[in-house]
Amino acid sequence: MRALVFERKLEYVTDYPTPVPKLDEALIRVTRAGICNTDIEIIKGYMNFHGIPGHEFTGVVEKCEDKDLTGKRVVGEINIGCNTCSFCRNNMRNHCPDRSVLGILNRNGAFAEYLTLPLSNLHLIPDSISDNEAVFVEPLAAAFEILRQVDLAPADKVCVLGDGKLGLIAGQVLASTGCDLVVAGKHKENLSILEEMGIRTELVSTGASGAIDKLPLQIGDKGGQFDIVIDCTGSSFGIENALDIVKPGGKIILKTTVADTVPLDINRIVIREISLIGSRCGPFKPAIHSIETKKVNLLPLVSAVFSLKDGIEALEFASRRGVLKVILELD
Repeated sequence: MRALVFERKLEYVTDYPTPVPKLDEALIRVTRAGICNTDIEIIKGYMNFHGIPGHEFTGVVEKCEDKDLTGKRVVGEINIGCNTCSFCRNNMRNHCPDRSVLGILNRNGAFAEYLTLPLSNLHLIPDSISDNEAVFVEPLAAAFEILRQVDLAPADKVCVLGDGKLGLIAGQVLASTGCDLVVAGKHKENLSILEEMGIRTELVSTGASGAIDKLPLQIGDKGGQFDIVIDCTGSSFGIENALDIVKPGGKIILKTTVADTVPLDINRIVIREISLIGSRCGPFKPAIHSIETKKVNLLPLVSAVFSLKDGIEALEFASRRGVLKVILELD
Protein backbone atom coordinates (compact mmCIF):
# COMPACT_ATOMS: atom_id res chain seq x y z
CA MET A 1 0.00 0.00 0.00
CA ARG A 2 0.95 3.64 -0.33
CA ALA A 3 2.20 5.27 2.87
CA LEU A 4 4.32 8.00 4.42
CA VAL A 5 6.96 6.27 6.55
CA PHE A 6 9.29 7.91 9.07
CA GLU A 7 12.59 6.08 9.57
CA ARG A 8 15.20 8.78 10.33
CA LYS A 9 13.53 10.77 7.57
CA LEU A 10 10.06 10.90 6.07
CA GLU A 11 9.58 8.95 2.83
CA TYR A 12 6.68 8.20 0.51
CA VAL A 13 6.53 4.52 -0.44
CA THR A 14 4.17 2.49 -2.61
CA ASP A 15 4.95 -1.03 -1.40
CA TYR A 16 4.37 -0.91 2.36
CA PRO A 17 2.64 -4.09 3.68
CA THR A 18 -1.11 -3.69 4.19
CA PRO A 19 -1.93 -4.27 7.88
CA VAL A 20 -3.83 -7.39 8.90
CA PRO A 21 -6.55 -6.79 11.50
CA LYS A 22 -6.71 -8.93 14.63
CA LEU A 23 -9.88 -10.73 15.68
CA ASP A 24 -11.41 -7.71 17.45
CA GLU A 25 -10.12 -5.14 14.96
CA ALA A 26 -11.28 -3.52 11.73
CA LEU A 27 -9.33 -2.87 8.56
CA ILE A 28 -10.08 0.74 7.62
CA ARG A 29 -9.48 2.38 4.26
CA VAL A 30 -8.36 5.91 5.03
CA THR A 31 -10.07 8.64 2.98
CA ARG A 32 -8.72 11.72 4.78
CA ALA A 33 -5.93 12.28 7.30
CA GLY A 34 -5.20 15.50 9.12
CA ILE A 35 -1.72 16.77 9.90
CA CYS A 36 -1.39 17.69 13.57
CA ASN A 37 1.38 19.61 15.31
CA THR A 38 2.24 16.33 17.05
CA ASP A 39 3.00 14.80 13.64
CA ILE A 40 5.37 17.67 12.92
CA GLU A 41 7.07 17.15 16.28
CA ILE A 42 7.40 13.41 15.60
CA ILE A 43 9.48 14.24 12.53
CA LYS A 44 11.72 16.23 14.91
CA GLY A 45 12.12 13.24 17.24
CA TYR A 46 9.13 13.44 19.61
CA MET A 47 8.33 10.05 21.24
CA ASN A 48 11.17 8.48 19.25
CA PHE A 49 8.50 7.14 16.90
CA HIS A 50 9.33 5.12 13.79
CA GLY A 51 6.79 3.92 11.25
CA ILE A 52 3.69 5.52 9.74
CA PRO A 53 2.64 8.73 11.56
CA GLY A 54 -0.84 10.25 11.61
CA HIS A 55 -3.72 9.93 14.09
CA GLU A 56 -6.47 12.23 12.79
CA PHE A 57 -8.46 10.45 10.12
CA THR A 58 -11.75 9.44 8.65
CA GLY A 59 -12.18 6.26 6.67
CA VAL A 60 -14.38 3.38 5.60
CA VAL A 61 -14.44 -0.02 7.29
CA GLU A 62 -13.31 -2.57 4.71
CA LYS A 63 -13.24 -5.71 6.84
CA CYS A 64 -14.25 -6.72 10.36
CA GLU A 65 -16.31 -9.32 12.23
CA ASP A 66 -19.21 -6.90 12.76
CA LYS A 67 -21.03 -6.94 9.42
CA ASP A 68 -23.06 -3.87 10.45
CA LEU A 69 -19.85 -1.82 10.44
CA THR A 70 -18.57 -2.97 7.06
CA GLY A 71 -18.78 -0.19 4.50
CA LYS A 72 -19.51 2.48 7.13
CA ARG A 73 -17.63 5.76 7.56
CA VAL A 74 -15.81 5.98 10.87
CA VAL A 75 -13.35 7.92 12.96
CA GLY A 76 -11.34 6.31 15.73
CA GLU A 77 -10.02 6.91 19.22
CA ILE A 78 -6.27 6.62 19.06
CA ASN A 79 -5.32 4.87 22.34
CA ILE A 80 -5.32 1.07 22.40
CA GLY A 81 -5.07 -0.39 25.89
CA CYS A 82 -4.34 -3.91 27.15
CA ASN A 83 -7.93 -4.26 28.50
CA THR A 84 -6.68 -6.06 31.61
CA CYS A 85 -4.81 -3.52 33.79
CA SER A 86 -6.47 -1.34 36.44
CA PHE A 87 -6.43 1.69 34.15
CA CYS A 88 -8.25 -0.13 31.36
CA ARG A 89 -10.74 -1.64 33.81
CA ASN A 90 -11.50 1.86 35.09
CA ASN A 91 -12.10 3.30 31.62
CA MET A 92 -8.67 4.99 31.55
CA ARG A 93 -7.04 3.15 28.65
CA ASN A 94 -5.44 6.48 27.64
CA HIS A 95 -3.08 5.81 30.55
CA CYS A 96 -2.60 2.07 30.16
CA PRO A 97 1.15 1.48 30.71
CA ASP A 98 1.16 -1.05 27.86
CA ARG A 99 -0.94 1.01 25.45
CA SER A 100 -0.16 1.77 21.85
CA VAL A 101 -1.21 5.05 20.26
CA LEU A 102 -2.13 5.36 16.60
CA GLY A 103 0.74 6.96 14.69
CA ILE A 104 2.46 8.05 17.92
CA LEU A 105 3.49 5.04 20.01
CA ASN A 106 4.11 1.46 18.87
CA ARG A 107 1.38 1.51 16.20
CA ASN A 108 1.34 2.58 12.56
CA GLY A 109 -0.96 5.47 11.84
CA ALA A 110 -3.18 7.18 9.32
CA PHE A 111 -0.76 8.52 6.70
CA ALA A 112 -1.41 5.41 4.62
CA GLU A 113 -4.11 3.76 2.55
CA TYR A 114 -5.08 1.44 5.40
CA LEU A 115 -4.92 1.22 9.18
CA THR A 116 -6.33 -1.08 11.85
CA LEU A 117 -8.08 -0.25 15.12
CA PRO A 118 -10.12 -2.20 17.66
CA LEU A 119 -13.87 -2.10 17.02
CA SER A 120 -14.34 -0.53 20.45
CA ASN A 121 -12.33 2.51 19.30
CA LEU A 122 -14.57 3.29 16.31
CA HIS A 123 -17.34 5.87 16.02
CA LEU A 124 -19.77 6.15 13.12
CA ILE A 125 -19.91 9.45 11.24
CA PRO A 126 -23.36 10.82 10.26
CA ASP A 127 -23.95 11.55 6.58
CA SER A 128 -24.37 15.25 7.42
CA ILE A 129 -20.66 15.49 8.35
CA SER A 130 -18.20 15.75 5.47
CA ASP A 131 -14.91 13.84 5.41
CA ASN A 132 -12.96 17.08 5.84
CA GLU A 133 -15.02 17.94 8.94
CA ALA A 134 -14.69 14.42 10.34
CA VAL A 135 -10.90 14.75 10.32
CA PHE A 136 -11.32 17.29 13.15
CA VAL A 137 -13.14 14.91 15.51
CA GLU A 138 -9.98 13.77 17.33
CA PRO A 139 -8.58 17.26 18.06
CA LEU A 140 -12.08 18.54 18.80
CA ALA A 141 -12.48 15.75 21.35
CA ALA A 142 -9.18 16.90 22.89
CA ALA A 143 -10.72 20.36 23.32
CA PHE A 144 -13.80 18.84 25.01
CA GLU A 145 -11.45 17.13 27.47
CA ILE A 146 -10.85 20.57 28.98
CA LEU A 147 -14.50 20.71 30.03
CA ARG A 148 -14.09 17.36 31.83
CA GLN A 149 -11.09 18.67 33.75
CA VAL A 150 -12.33 22.08 34.91
CA ASP A 151 -15.75 23.53 35.69
CA LEU A 152 -16.19 26.87 33.93
CA ALA A 153 -18.59 29.56 35.10
CA PRO A 154 -19.53 32.86 33.41
CA ALA A 155 -17.44 34.75 35.98
CA ASP A 156 -14.26 32.83 35.14
CA LYS A 157 -11.69 34.79 33.15
CA VAL A 158 -10.18 32.35 30.68
CA CYS A 159 -7.40 32.77 28.11
CA VAL A 160 -6.52 30.35 25.33
CA LEU A 161 -2.91 30.94 24.32
CA GLY A 162 -2.25 30.14 20.67
CA ASP A 163 -4.17 30.72 17.45
CA GLY A 164 -3.15 27.54 15.67
CA LYS A 165 -5.48 24.65 14.92
CA LEU A 166 -6.06 23.51 18.48
CA GLY A 167 -6.27 27.03 19.88
CA LEU A 168 -9.03 27.97 17.44
CA ILE A 169 -10.89 24.72 18.15
CA ALA A 170 -10.54 25.10 21.93
CA GLY A 171 -11.75 28.69 21.65
CA GLN A 172 -14.97 27.57 19.99
CA VAL A 173 -15.59 24.83 22.57
CA LEU A 174 -14.90 27.07 25.56
CA ALA A 175 -17.01 29.89 24.17
CA SER A 176 -20.04 27.61 24.47
CA THR A 177 -19.70 27.67 28.29
CA GLY A 178 -20.35 31.41 28.54
CA CYS A 179 -17.09 32.08 30.40
CA ASP A 180 -15.25 35.39 30.05
CA LEU A 181 -13.00 34.19 27.24
CA VAL A 182 -10.21 35.66 25.14
CA VAL A 183 -8.09 33.79 22.60
CA ALA A 184 -4.60 35.27 22.23
CA GLY A 185 -2.31 34.75 19.28
CA LYS A 186 0.11 36.36 16.88
CA HIS A 187 -1.69 35.78 13.56
CA LYS A 188 -4.37 38.32 12.79
CA GLU A 189 -5.81 36.26 9.94
CA ASN A 190 -6.25 33.22 12.21
CA LEU A 191 -7.86 35.21 15.00
CA SER A 192 -10.28 36.75 12.51
CA ILE A 193 -11.93 33.30 12.13
CA LEU A 194 -13.02 33.47 15.77
CA GLU A 195 -13.89 37.15 15.61
CA GLU A 196 -16.43 36.39 12.90
CA MET A 197 -18.04 33.97 15.36
CA GLY A 198 -18.27 36.66 18.02
CA ILE A 199 -15.37 35.29 20.10
CA ARG A 200 -13.07 37.91 21.64
CA THR A 201 -9.42 37.76 20.57
CA GLU A 202 -6.20 39.57 21.37
CA LEU A 203 -3.26 40.04 19.00
CA VAL A 204 -0.05 39.75 21.06
CA SER A 205 3.32 41.33 20.49
CA THR A 206 6.12 39.24 19.01
CA GLY A 207 9.89 39.37 18.82
CA ALA A 208 12.17 39.62 15.84
CA SER A 209 11.63 35.94 15.07
CA GLY A 210 7.87 36.46 14.98
CA ALA A 211 7.44 34.16 17.98
CA ILE A 212 5.84 34.87 21.34
CA ASP A 213 8.56 32.79 23.00
CA LYS A 214 10.00 34.29 26.20
CA LEU A 215 8.11 37.57 25.72
CA PRO A 216 5.62 38.82 28.30
CA LEU A 217 2.18 38.81 26.74
CA GLN A 218 0.42 42.14 26.50
CA ILE A 219 -3.12 41.00 27.25
CA GLY A 220 -5.46 43.43 28.97
CA ASP A 221 -3.81 45.84 31.39
CA LYS A 222 -1.33 43.72 33.37
CA GLY A 223 -0.40 40.08 33.66
CA GLY A 224 -1.86 37.79 36.29
CA GLN A 225 -5.55 38.40 35.69
CA PHE A 226 -6.79 35.06 34.31
CA ASP A 227 -8.36 32.32 36.42
CA ILE A 228 -7.59 29.67 33.81
CA VAL A 229 -5.05 29.67 30.96
CA ILE A 230 -4.96 26.98 28.28
CA ASP A 231 -1.59 26.56 26.56
CA CYS A 232 -2.19 25.69 22.90
CA THR A 233 0.91 27.52 21.67
CA GLY A 234 2.78 24.47 20.39
CA SER A 235 5.87 26.09 21.91
CA SER A 236 8.07 24.85 24.75
CA PHE A 237 7.88 28.39 26.13
CA GLY A 238 4.08 28.37 26.25
CA ILE A 239 4.01 27.47 29.94
CA GLU A 240 6.16 30.50 30.77
CA ASN A 241 3.73 32.70 28.84
CA ALA A 242 0.85 31.12 30.75
CA LEU A 243 2.56 31.74 34.10
CA ASP A 244 2.90 35.41 33.15
CA ILE A 245 -0.86 35.91 32.95
CA VAL A 246 -2.50 33.43 35.34
CA LYS A 247 -3.77 34.60 38.72
CA PRO A 248 -2.29 33.32 41.97
CA GLY A 249 -4.25 30.19 42.77
CA GLY A 250 -5.23 29.85 39.12
CA LYS A 251 -5.03 26.89 36.78
CA ILE A 252 -2.94 26.25 33.67
CA ILE A 253 -4.07 23.51 31.28
CA LEU A 254 -1.24 22.23 29.12
CA LYS A 255 -2.12 21.03 25.62
CA THR A 256 1.29 21.57 24.03
CA THR A 257 3.55 18.60 23.21
CA VAL A 258 6.98 19.33 21.72
CA ALA A 259 10.19 17.47 21.00
CA ASP A 260 12.45 20.00 22.74
CA THR A 261 12.49 20.99 26.41
CA VAL A 262 13.35 24.17 28.31
CA PRO A 263 14.15 24.85 31.98
CA LEU A 264 11.15 25.82 34.13
CA ASP A 265 11.26 27.94 37.29
CA ILE A 266 9.01 25.85 39.55
CA ASN A 267 9.24 28.50 42.29
CA ARG A 268 6.72 30.57 40.36
CA ILE A 269 4.30 27.65 40.49
CA VAL A 270 4.81 26.86 44.18
CA ILE A 271 4.82 30.40 45.56
CA ARG A 272 1.73 31.46 43.58
CA GLU A 273 0.01 28.10 44.19
CA ILE A 274 -0.70 27.47 40.52
CA SER A 275 -2.34 24.20 39.46
CA LEU A 276 -0.86 22.59 36.34
CA ILE A 277 -3.16 20.19 34.49
CA GLY A 278 -1.93 18.05 31.63
CA SER A 279 -4.61 17.51 29.01
CA ARG A 280 -4.57 15.04 26.15
CA CYS A 281 -7.27 13.01 24.40
CA GLY A 282 -10.97 13.51 25.00
CA PRO A 283 -14.53 12.26 24.38
CA PHE A 284 -15.58 11.65 20.78
CA LYS A 285 -19.36 11.69 21.21
CA PRO A 286 -19.74 15.40 22.15
CA ALA A 287 -17.21 16.28 19.45
CA ILE A 288 -19.22 14.50 16.75
CA HIS A 289 -22.47 15.99 18.09
CA SER A 290 -21.07 19.53 18.02
CA ILE A 291 -20.13 19.16 14.34
CA GLU A 292 -23.46 17.58 13.44
CA THR A 293 -25.43 20.37 15.17
CA LYS A 294 -23.20 23.12 13.71
CA LYS A 295 -22.05 24.28 17.15
CA VAL A 296 -18.54 24.57 15.73
CA ASN A 297 -17.32 25.83 12.37
CA LEU A 298 -14.29 23.86 11.24
CA LEU A 299 -13.93 24.20 7.47
CA PRO A 300 -12.46 27.74 7.70
CA LEU A 301 -9.55 26.10 9.52
CA VAL A 302 -8.55 24.05 6.45
CA SER A 303 -5.53 25.74 4.88
CA ALA A 304 -4.81 23.19 2.15
CA VAL A 305 -5.53 19.67 0.88
CA PHE A 306 -2.72 17.51 -0.57
CA SER A 307 -2.67 14.03 -2.06
CA LEU A 308 -0.81 11.36 -0.10
CA LYS A 309 1.95 11.19 -2.72
CA ASP A 310 2.68 14.84 -1.96
CA GLY A 311 2.68 14.16 1.77
CA ILE A 312 6.27 15.29 2.38
CA GLU A 313 5.46 18.64 0.79
CA ALA A 314 2.24 18.72 2.85
CA LEU A 315 4.11 18.35 6.15
CA GLU A 316 6.59 21.03 5.12
CA PHE A 317 3.70 23.35 4.28
CA ALA A 318 1.94 22.51 7.58
CA SER A 319 5.11 23.54 9.45
CA ARG A 320 4.96 27.09 8.11
CA ARG A 321 4.05 29.92 10.42
CA GLY A 322 0.34 30.70 10.51
CA VAL A 323 -0.77 27.63 8.51
CA LEU A 324 -3.79 25.87 10.02
CA LYS A 325 -5.12 22.39 9.17
CA VAL A 326 -3.51 20.58 6.24
CA ILE A 327 -5.38 17.49 5.07
CA LEU A 328 -4.11 14.48 3.12
CA GLU A 329 -6.64 13.14 0.61
CA LEU A 330 -6.46 9.44 -0.16
CA ASP A 331 -9.62 8.54 -2.11
